[in-house]
Amino acid sequence: MKFLADMGISPEAVRFLNSLGHEAIHLHDQGLDREDDPAILEKAKREGRILLTHDLDFADLVAASGAALPSVITFRLRNMKPASVNRYLGEIVIQHQQALDRGAFISVTEGKIRVRLLPMTSHK
Repeated sequence: MKFLADMGISPEAVRFLNSLGHEAIHLHDQGLDREDDPAILEKAKREGRILLTHDLDFADLVAASGAALPSVITFRLRNMKPASVNRYLGEIVIQHQQALDRGAFISVTEGKIRVRLLPMTSHK
């Protein structure tokens, strides 16, 4: 799988994913520290990458787009230290690979991983 790490994600997560055989890059390493959210989302989609973020704005952007890709993993952990994030990442890439390949929004909070398949639809 291919990943793009947003600025709120430690470069350690990128190294961790690369060590597992995935292809991961960080926005900082691309010189895109100040890129706006829509451009980041478009980059992930264009390059076939799963976006890793700490920013809740991406959920709204993904929902509003009506698109099935890119997949987004949002971390809302109290402990955003690399070891904590990487523990969840390791679990996600094993247990939710099919959802990520198809298109999913994954929200990670303490002890809980929530998966919503894309495109997101409202229930009226």
